[in-house]
Amino acid sequence: MLITYLIIFLVAAIPFFELITIVPVAIVGGLPAIPVMIVAFSGNFLTILLLIVFLDKIRSWMKKRRKKKTESKRGQRAQSLWNKYGLPGLAFIGPFFVGSHLSAFLALTFGGTRKKTFVLMTASLLAWTIVLGSAAHFGFGYFIADEENLGFITRLLKID
Repeated sequence: MLITYLIIFLVAAIPFFELITIVPVAIVGGLPAIPVMIVAFSGNFLTILLLIVFLDKIRSWMKKRRKKKTESKRGQRAQSLWNKYGLPGLAFIGPFFVGSHLSAFLALTFGGTRKKTFVLMTASLLAWTIVLGSAAHFGFGYFIADEENLGFITRLLKID
């Protein structure tokens, strides 16, 4: 079981997979909602925190790629969110459309301060974790009437 939660942590920490993907999959897979939500939030939060803390080093490394990223489809979506809604919009809407890692990076490059970006991204990750975790937990249970059909992950791992 520990390996399963380690995998959840790592997938949540990977850009573009993140908690938006792993929380619903793990809960629909039969794992308990609260531990999944905590572990996924922790994995995603840790990488966002590291991104914000080490921004200067990351900025110099990504300087060449920044132009490509802002010209990419995801970068254009992020720029559009920034222009319309500013830092709060990019922090809360961005993770769903462009991913939380890219949202945090672009928020800082578009002019957001580290403190505001950290606070808003943390609130955003927490909100997305609660919304997706609750929706997966309660929504999946609503659509499946037979308890034996729940939990493909627990059946795969043969966990009771």
